Amino acid sequence: MNLSDSQTASRVPRRVSAMEAVLGHLRDAIEHGEYAVGDKLPSEAELCRSLEVSRPVLREALRALQTMGLTVSRTGKGTFVVAGAVQDPTFGDYAAGDLMEVRRHVEIPVAGYAATRRTPEDLDHLTHVLRRMEEETDTTSWVALDTLFHLAVAQAARNPVFRRVIEEIRDALARQSAFLTELGGRREQSNREHRAIVEALIAGSATDAADAMSHHLDRVETTLTDIVRPARTEARPRA
Repeated sequence: MNLSDSQTASRVPRRVSAMEAVLGHLRDAIEHGEYAVGDKLPSEAELCRSLEVSRPVLREALRALQTMGLTVSRTGKGTFVVAGAVQDPTFGDYAAGDLMEVRRHVEIPVAGYAATRRTPEDLDHLTHVLRRMEEETDTTSWVALDTLFHLAVAQAARNPVFRRVIEEIRDALARQSAFLTELGGRREQSNREHRAIVEALIAGSATDAADAMSHHLDRVETTLTDIVRPARTEARPRA
């Protein structure tokens, strides 16, 4: 089975990476009971051979399965299935639902405060980060800039407690960003949303800034939901 050249059937067609194809295959096998809770997945060597993908690609897919809460890796023993369906992904120390709840209660008002308190230096910094994000093609580098952007907005609010909160969840934000970028193709859309936030900050409109951040988080949550609970058009026949 070769999963290295798959296509998506989403509303807006985009190329599916080899990692996404492997993840989809393994997730589907778990959700349809081919690997039951408690089962050990085949070794990395076996999976690479049967799926005809490289070990780095497979390992990315296995990490995504763990983030989704479907498997757990036990050092020296292998990867084991711990759930038959995705419930709530975990990013670092925080469940996705908890993270999104906090982001809404913190980052939306923070954007409003930032619009009225930002300095020229804040705007220069945010514009610079945004420009780098729009030019960046490497996912790892883009994710680092994404977290830096949200920290910069918090900094512009001129309240050290807000920045401390974003610092506390920074690792989770980066993990969530990488997850959505790899599996949801979020990069270009996120850049546009970030630009809307910056434009509202430049205009000094607290309402527009809060609305832009709210829209950004809406899209983040929608993409996350689409990945975690994709629409099923038909049941897979059982063997």
